[in-house]
This record gives sequence, C-alpha cells and structure tokens, in this order.
Amino acid sequence: MTRTDYPWLLPSEMLHPRDPEPAGEPGADRAPGPVRARPRRTVRDWAIDALMTLVAAGVGLIGLQTSRQLSDPDPVVLFDIAAGVLACGALWLRRRRPVELALGLAVLSTLTPVAAGASLVALFCVAVHRPFRPVLIVGVVSLLTGIGQAYLRPDPSSSVRAAIITTAVVLLLAVGWGMLVRSRRQLVAALRERAVRAEAEAALRAEQAQRLAREEVAREMHDVLAHRLTLLSVHAGALEFRPDAPAPEVARAAGVIRDSAHDALQDLRMIIGVLRAPGGEGDRPQPTLATLDALVDEVRLAGMRVTLDNRIDDPAAVPAALGRTAYRVAQEGLTNARKHAPGSRASVAVGGSPGEGLTVEVRNDAPPGEVPKVPGSGQGLIGLTERAALAGGRFAHGPTGDGGFTVSAWLPWTP
Repeated sequence: MTRTDYPWLLPSEMLHPRDPEPAGEPGADRAPGPVRARPRRTVRDWAIDALMTLVAAGVGLIGLQTSRQLSDPDPVVLFDIAAGVLACGALWLRRRRPVELALGLAVLSTLTPVAAGASLVALFCVAVHRPFRPVLIVGVVSLLTGIGQAYLRPDPSSSVRAAIITTAVVLLLAVGWGMLVRSRRQLVAALRERAVRAEAEAALRAEQAQRLAREEVAREMHDVLAHRLTLLSVHAGALEFRPDAPAPEVARAAGVIRDSAHDALQDLRMIIGVLRAPGGEGDRPQPTLATLDALVDEVRLAGMRVTLDNRIDDPAAVPAALGRTAYRVAQEGLTNARKHAPGSRASVAVGGSPGEGLTVEVRNDAPPGEVPKVPGSGQGLIGLTERAALAGGRFAHGPTGDGGFTVSAWLPWTP
C-alpha cells in the first residue's frame, strides 16, 4: 500500500487500512503482533457514501423506466428493482474492494439497466482511488458490458449505435473526472508533504543556527575574558607564591589585578549588551591586526617580556575578519604563555601577503622557575582551531624542543 495508490488517506490510515478480516476465525492465518484498530468512519465519509448512493439510485430509476418501456413481465421488473437496490447498497463497500466491486457491477449491469448507475459510480471511484492500469481494465470491461446491454435490452427510444456511443461518452466522462480528482488529491498531498518537510528543514536550520550562535558566543567570551582573567589569576598566584615580596611589587601586582578585574567586568558588560541587542554583533568594536600593537603593549605593562615582529606593511589593509582571527591567535598564545610559563620571554611574529596567506606565530621560552598551578581546560586552543577552520586555514600548537611552547596559524588572504 503506497501513498500513490491512496492519496486521500492520512498517514495513520495508510498504516491501518480498512481491510476485511481473513476467512475463518478472526485473526486466523495472521502473524502474531499487536491488533490494529480499524479507523472510524468520519461524517464526511458517511455524507459521500450517501451522495454516491443517491446518484446511483437516480441513474437506476432512468434504467427502470427503460425496463417498463420494454413491457417486461413483472418478475423481470422485480428482478431489476432488487438488483438495483443491491447494487446501490453494495456501493457502501467500495472502499474495501473497489476494483472487484466495479467489475461485478459492470457484469450485473449487462443483465439489468437499473444497476448501470451503481456501475458508473463504482467506475468513478476506481478512477479516483486506483492507478491507471486497474482503471483501464475496469473501463474496458464496463464498455463491453455496456455494448452487451445495448444488444440484450435495447432502449426502444434510440438505436443500438446511439446507445453504444452514449455509453462510451458517459464512461469516458466518469473516468476523466475520477482521474482529475485523483490528480488533484495527489497534488494537495504533495504540497502538504512539501510544506511539512520545509517546516522541518526550517526548524533544523534554526536549531543549527542557534547552536552555531552559542558556539560563537562561547568563543567570543573566552577570547575576550580569558585575556583579562589570566592576568588577574597570574598576579594573584604570584602574590600567594611570594608573600614576602617587596611592597612596590605587591602594590604593582595589586594594581594589575584591579585593572584586570575592572577591564574584565567592562568586557562582560559589553558581551551581555551584544547578546541582548536585537542586531547580533551590534556596534561592538572588533579587534583587528592594526590593534595588535596595543595588545602587546598591554601585556608588557603587565610585566611580560614580549617582542613583536610584524612584517605586514599596512595592517589596516588586512581584511577585518582575517585580522580579527589573527588577533585572537596572538591573544590566546600570549594568554597561555602568561598562564603556564610566567616570567618567560615570548615573541609574536606576523607575516604574509595577499595570495600567499597570513601567518601568525606565538612562541614562548621555558619558564625560568616553578610555575604556579593555574587551571585550564584547553577550550581556547579548541576555539582557535575552529576559528582557523572556519576561515579556511590551519592551526597548530605544541611544545618546542627547549621546553617552550608555540602556537601558529596560517590563514588564507584573498587578494
């Protein structure tokens, strides 16, 4: 049972069709499994069945008039009436066996013209509910039985040829109308399925967009806040590690902690404002490669020894998205150096040109002494890997042979 054969059925009706019980005991010769409840007939089903029965009865009355014009004996007239009543009643079973019912009524209409109306309705239902091949078979049988009726019980008011032509035209109209209804139902079903599929795809795209937005927010929060909080954590750890440090150093570390906390709070407020803004990124200023000097100066003021080798002639000419990614790579590399190798010397090298790509490398030496334990989850390196992949580049990181650590990225730079 396919959707093409039963386009008027709902999915639940396709899973539980109105099939009769097999012969014998209920449930005999059936594989074990859950009992499937037969769907209830709706008010629309009852109304359509009643309408089809009235149409068949009306056409049958016309055939009964033909029988009386032939001056048939009373037993023949009673047979015609009984056959017409049975044929109209049989139409209520057409949903279960439409093809078999149409063939039986076609044969019956050969003997009595009163059953012609029910046969015509059954042919119409086959054209609505079945593909072309069963419709063709039933249509040919109906045409042959109609020709047989024209010879066995001819209409005295018209010739045999006229009766055959009329029968053929009526059958063609019934088949054409039924196939038109079938095509329309298939079109409506296809449009409904397409709408459901489009709604599901839209929901999936919205879910993916939401997930990507959350990941972007997580990366942005890490990149923005990790830089500030690492300064705070490192200097707080230094105070804890050296409680006997000179007063100027303690004051300097406390000032860095205070400034870092203040800047982290400002960055957090900025990110929350962006999340609340309806426009997404809004007007938040984004770092670029031109602001890399300011980042290095800030790190130097915090007490880290950093050298910058920027071989880009005009950093402002670097595309904004490319420069922002390069800035984040340098920022994360310096943050990790301060966190895991305090007191070591670090270097930042930036180079490249349009067409060749942009390279960023952050390298730090081995820490000179014992390193305070600073928690870390590695999310920053994971975020940089994702950033580089989204930009179409490559990202690498790992320890060096002298105990240091290096972070490098290559990013495509389209001319």
